[in-house]
Amino acid sequence: MEAKKFNANSESDYTSIVQSSSFQRLLSEKKKFIMPLTIFFFCFYFALPIMTSYSTVLNNKFIGNISWAWVFAFLQFVMTWGLCTLYSNKAAKFDKLANQVIQEKEANS
Repeated sequence: MEAKKFNANSESDYTSIVQSSSFQRLLSEKKKFIMPLTIFFFCFYFALPIMTSYSTVLNNKFIGNISWAWVFAFLQFVMTWGLCTLYSNKAAKFDKLANQVIQEKEANS
């Protein structure tokens, strides 16, 4: 239903939304949150294949026959779930900012 309301708007309406301070704040907040997490994710994710291919540091025993490579691989699953949970919680704030953009647009119409 919301999509139909905004599909009828002209291109100039979209330009005014993009240039609004509330929309710029939304983009800024998302960028400040998503970029560091994305960099962390890729560094953590690619560390395992790089470390197992070019070093032997993860071949050391952790407990019994379990090496640090297995621990690191398991931690990647934990990291993924953690980042997803963190983003889901932060998305509520982004939704509030998006609603502010919509309310501002409706107030100016």
